[in-house]
Amino acid sequence: MQWLFCTWSALQSGGSVLDAVEKGCARCEMEQCDGSVGYGGSPDESGETTLDAMIMNGDTIEVGAVADLRRIKNAIGVARAVMEHTDHTLLVGESASVFAENMGFIAEDLTTNKSVNIFSQWLKGNCQPNYRKNVFPDPSKSCGPYKPRATVKQNIRAQHANTRSHDTIGMVALDQDGHVAAGTSTNGLTHKVPGRVGDSPIVGAGAYADSSAGGAAATGDGDIMMRFLPSYLAVELMRAGADPSAACKTAISRIKKHYSEFFGAIICANTSGHYGAACNKAPGFSQFHYMVSDSESDVPLLKSVDCF
Repeated sequence: MQWLFCTWSALQSGGSVLDAVEKGCARCEMEQCDGSVGYGGSPDESGETTLDAMIMNGDTIEVGAVADLRRIKNAIGVARAVMEHTDHTLLVGESASVFAENMGFIAEDLTTNKSVNIFSQWLKGNCQPNYRKNVFPDPSKSCGPYKPRATVKQNIRAQHANTRSHDTIGMVALDQDGHVAAGTSTNGLTHKVPGRVGDSPIVGAGAYADSSAGGAAATGDGDIMMRFLPSYLAVELMRAGADPSAACKTAISRIKKHYSEFFGAIICANTSGHYGAACNKAPGFSQFHYMVSDSESDVPLLKSVDCF
């Protein structure tokens, strides 16, 4: 909850929308929100925690992002450094970590006792679940190393929505002058294949902001959601006149048409301060909760939307 106070207080004290998004996401990274953001969560197949983050300036359409970031706790800060100190949009892997260290970020071990325990229990359970297919040994029964199967067959393994295996903090900030910013931060998918990058640091997928239309941020099964750029779609729908709730719902419907049981949700806000959200109904996921702070309330408000 403190991350939202940080965001709102940044705006109230005269900070920019970029400051608000960065401070809110950074606080969540340090608080290890839900275990799905920041250090010590979501170890990959090798037991390592890596981070993805993105921040977007809705005035200039500038973006900074990092993916597969190692050893650096403040992923959103590094993302902003990419935006403000390079002409690039996205830096990844070890090179992103070296960039961060050169920019003055402290290198630290992202592993905790909790992440070590998650990893060890996974190994004891024959590396279940995992995200391999068309390989041998059989990934539904065995750990790797894996080799490709000579004959590719249709993957029929059930992948049910797991609301704890992957999540993100996504933020949209709007100030009284109409400036919009958006950002995301996550430690990705638990037991992911090393090097995997989800939707969070991808522009238009994890988040999008345009001060002439609004902002949006998404969470859920990034491997599926990034194929549809739901945040970009929602912002463009708001530009065309759709209210935020309708824009969010249409963005989810676009994905649902192809992946009926995917796990995912999106938040949307337009330039007049109206907001909404939508989520796909899946096993174990029937309602999405999100937080709102605005000038009409002294405390953050917990909102919810029924999934469809």
